[in-house]
Amino acid sequence: MSLPLIALFLAAFAFGTAEFVIAGVLPDVARGLGVSIPIAGYLVSGYAIGIAIGGPLLAVATKKLSRKTLILLLGGVFTFGQALCAIAPTFELLMAARVLVSVVHGTYFGIAAIVAVNLVPADKRGFAVALILSGLTVSNILGVPGGTAIGTALGWRATFWAVGVLGLLATLAIALFLPAATGQSSTSGSFLREFKALARQQIVTSLAIAILVMIGQYSLFTYIAPLLLEVSGLDVNVVPLVLLLYGVGATIGVFVGGRLADWKLMPSLIGILTCQALAFAAIYLAAPYPVVMAVVVVIWGGVNFAFGSPLQSRILAWAGDAPNLASALIPSGFNVGIAIGAVFGASLLDSGFGYRNLPLIGTAALVIAVLIAIFSYWLEQRSDDIMPEAAG
Repeated sequence: MSLPLIALFLAAFAFGTAEFVIAGVLPDVARGLGVSIPIAGYLVSGYAIGIAIGGPLLAVATKKLSRKTLILLLGGVFTFGQALCAIAPTFELLMAARVLVSVVHGTYFGIAAIVAVNLVPADKRGFAVALILSGLTVSNILGVPGGTAIGTALGWRATFWAVGVLGLLATLAIALFLPAATGQSSTSGSFLREFKALARQQIVTSLAIAILVMIGQYSLFTYIAPLLLEVSGLDVNVVPLVLLLYGVGATIGVFVGGRLADWKLMPSLIGILTCQALAFAAIYLAAPYPVVMAVVVVIWGGVNFAFGSPLQSRILAWAGDAPNLASALIPSGFNVGIAIGAVFGASLLDSGFGYRNLPLIGTAALVIAVLIAIFSYWLEQRSDDIMPEAAG
């Protein structure tokens, strides 16, 4: 594995830790800034909105910059933003700092994917995308528990300082190891071409699939702990272990998806989405049985994250001549789906739907995603569309 890819992975790990670690220190943040925990929860939704809206806008605004220069600037802003989070005296200033970080987060994951696929041969691009995405899953396994432990021992502000140091190290690694000219042709072309690329059906349908998958995942995953406790009857001390194994399964799934993307992209994507639909159905059936449920949740983690590499590889391939906006919209699609899924799940629970039935949302969403993927692939096979040459 090349040093430039490792540097990009380290930055992805830092960004992922910054996004998710807030959950581990949220009560301490609320207490330290004198707000309620529900109010402090807006730090999560504010971050998601920043990714969804600010990320694509910044990607378009900076498309003429050298990719390495842009990534270094994003890393610098990220590190500065974490320092602002650490010293923020009020909730409002902490929110502003989190939103600043989230905007560069959204831009980074789009640009990093473009750069990563240009560091490897064509038959390894799925793996390169998987490595970037794995930064998010590994951050859940290592970064979040580590950051939470630091916050518990030294205070929540120390958590932000630690993530800032991680971001600084990643930025220095990129400065040292990333070739200056990588992905340079993605800075060419007009803004109009960036928007026209979004009209390609392969990109439209892929973004729709991303939103549907995230709706399915987070309408359930947001409430997985109470489901495991109240429906499955797992011991409260076992739930963290199951979630840790879920993260391990997710990390394995990311790389399996990357290998499948390099093998047969669309058949693999359709197969993975089908497995996801089946996994949701299996969770619904297994929910009352503790041991079976624990095993199914780990498998569910694997298939949940296997789809990301094929989907992102497809978008990058079909936006090869204008990749900046399309790639930046990938994390936007994910976060829009996450927000909808969490709210949708909460609304159904408030109406008496019950934790046991939440997997049915995912089953329905993934069946629709499978149908869209099949229809898109059918259109692609019947059309005379030629895949644009990838930026190099």
